[in-house]
Amino acid sequence: MASRLIKVTAAMLLLGAGVMQTQASIVNQETISNPDSEWLSYGRNYKEQRFSPLDKINRDNVDELDLAWSFKFSTARGMEATPLMHEGVLYVSTGWAHVHALDARTGEELWHYDAQVPRDHLIKACCGAVNRGVALWQGDAETGLQVFFGTLDGRLIALDAKTGEQNWSVQTTPANSNYSVTGAPRIVDGKIIIGNGGAELGVRGYITAYDTATGDQLWRFYTVPGDPNKPQEHPALERAVETWGDKSWHKLGGGGGTVWDSIVYDPDLDLLYIGTGNGSPWNRDLRSPGGGDNLYVSSIVALRPDTGAYVWHYQVTPKDNWDYTATQQLTLAEIEHKGEMRQVIMQAPKNGFFYVLDRATGELLSAEPFAKVTWASHIDMETGRPVETEYADYQSNGGSYIWPSPYGAHNWQPMSFSPKTGLMYIPAQSIPHYFSAQKTTKYQLNRWNTGVDLNESRDPLSWVAGKASTDALVYGELLAWDPVKQEAAWKVHHDKPANGGILSTDGDLVFQGTGKGTFTAYDAENGDSLWQYQSDSAVLAGPMSYELDGEQYIAVAQGSGGTVMLTIGDDLKRNKVNQNKLLVFKLGDFGQTKTLPDESLATILALGHEAITDPEIIKKGEELYGRNCGTCHGISAKSNYVVPDLRYMSEQTHIDFVGIVLGGSRAHKGMVGFYETNSMEDAEAIHAYLDRQQQQLPEKVEMTFMQKIEYWVSYGAAKLGVYFPWMLNATRDMMY
Repeated sequence: MASRLIKVTAAMLLLGAGVMQTQASIVNQETISNPDSEWLSYGRNYKEQRFSPLDKINRDNVDELDLAWSFKFSTARGMEATPLMHEGVLYVSTGWAHVHALDARTGEELWHYDAQVPRDHLIKACCGAVNRGVALWQGDAETGLQVFFGTLDGRLIALDAKTGEQNWSVQTTPANSNYSVTGAPRIVDGKIIIGNGGAELGVRGYITAYDTATGDQLWRFYTVPGDPNKPQEHPALERAVETWGDKSWHKLGGGGGTVWDSIVYDPDLDLLYIGTGNGSPWNRDLRSPGGGDNLYVSSIVALRPDTGAYVWHYQVTPKDNWDYTATQQLTLAEIEHKGEMRQVIMQAPKNGFFYVLDRATGELLSAEPFAKVTWASHIDMETGRPVETEYADYQSNGGSYIWPSPYGAHNWQPMSFSPKTGLMYIPAQSIPHYFSAQKTTKYQLNRWNTGVDLNESRDPLSWVAGKASTDALVYGELLAWDPVKQEAAWKVHHDKPANGGILSTDGDLVFQGTGKGTFTAYDAENGDSLWQYQSDSAVLAGPMSYELDGEQYIAVAQGSGGTVMLTIGDDLKRNKVNQNKLLVFKLGDFGQTKTLPDESLATILALGHEAITDPEIIKKGEELYGRNCGTCHGISAKSNYVVPDLRYMSEQTHIDFVGIVLGGSRAHKGMVGFYETNSMEDAEAIHAYLDRQQQQLPEKVEMTFMQKIEYWVSYGAAKLGVYFPWMLNATRDMMY
């Protein structure tokens, strides 16, 4: 058996803990729609509002909240999962597709399943070996409860919820392909729905439904056309192929449009909604030289869940040019629009606009920017299309700084809608990006194919001006957004982007973690901070809440990871060891410290080997690093602590460098060898570049008096929106 189950307790322990299932508490369509005190689907119920009706923890007593227990996971990759809770058991997935069943009262492990994902598949994943969650389904009293989850290498696995034994497994993607699965599956009437990712590596997006009992495939919906010279799989694609310009686009890969996150079901309308990803490559002039909107990339698409038949679509970002996915959370609600209540679907996607659509028809009701946006001036309500600005076309203008960046004004971190306050709470962020078109159009296997020069897109300013401008312009927010008025009700500023998902509750509370490791309860009405816990790693995942024995619990997974944390780096935690844990809180005093111990790695700055100093070799290494290494080890080698910060390599790592990079001597840890795509000279050039970065660490260089003046002038100018030519055209290697 390829996978491994680690049994910790016998079934009798389940009985003793009072967590045995009963016929009265099966998990099916009815209970997922109304989960009461449980959390039965990724967004709690089908509406995916991430609002808990529990109020025993409220604004009056939240200061009495304490850590009841925590559980440390065996993996150290990013934690993005929201646990599910049914009948006293928490089910949670971690990086590398491990699944744990825990006693929801005590944190005792009941079983642990390891899908044994091949570590070399990490090279085919965009954004780390993460997993955003599991799904539960029983159907009826005669069948047992099952736990479903996807794996990084594209499998969909069903486990017995009582024992953790595998019931079935199916490969949802072509074997050994550039697809990956990180999102949580959803279940509708015995059909488990799962998508995939990989647009940066040139795949073709699709979503598939499988039978929960057998794993048999029921239907598949491709989001973008296949080979334009052949018949398409369904009529919607026959219409879509006309929006892809000439037929040369197919030579650059599959077109993208992957469904890597949001999937939502409306039981009343019997509609399944999916959010699709960016075009592949990002650069539309390379992807679709003849023009066109490129359906159905960056779109919200409604399907019939029984057949996968197309019903309607709304394209959030026509002819996407900036990696502006529409995969971000889709939320269903009933809100007022022009004096009448409407059934709506809402989204705050990467492109920075907040959309409200009629979820029966796809009609656009309203759209306004919720963050800084420079690629478009507004959404034309007559056409439903964005009106692009002069900055948007970086192919023609030679390169542009654009808000938002490909990281998005909002990414995968869950938002929360409170029917009580009528507000949507969004983990928003501000990150600019320098877009510059890539000169080549050649498709490269197992490599990012964006059509954007990622070397030119690195840190946009000199290190002094860069630090100042980054401090001024790059940040995060907890944004309380009124979807009726389309304006902010209040906001909380975070110094860094890439903060946590959000939970709102009937106790007038909003919970959010941050990249700095804080987990805070805010007043849902005004954003006042009411309680805070300091963890020892970033808290990025979506929190959840449940009730047992009359007590309300708040649970959240901690652990750094994901695109922004990996590629931008986090200097505040540069030398820490990532700690993946589940934190569970309730009212009381359990003697738990509000600050967990700091577990740090030793900082190694000595450079004992002979470094290459030839500027041409270093420049080549910089370019190779950007193409091969930056997506995991960070822009300009500024890594988050999930993977090693290569500016702090030990002398032994310097000695072993070629064997690691080319030979794959650490492939068992996910660092595969790149011998098929890089030469010995390439590896040595990358090494030379990293040597240079190590010598320019902030610990080794102190600002001069003039540089301090430059910093404050730059900071003030950036805050005021003033940009000096020397700020925009200086070297792009920021030290911080």
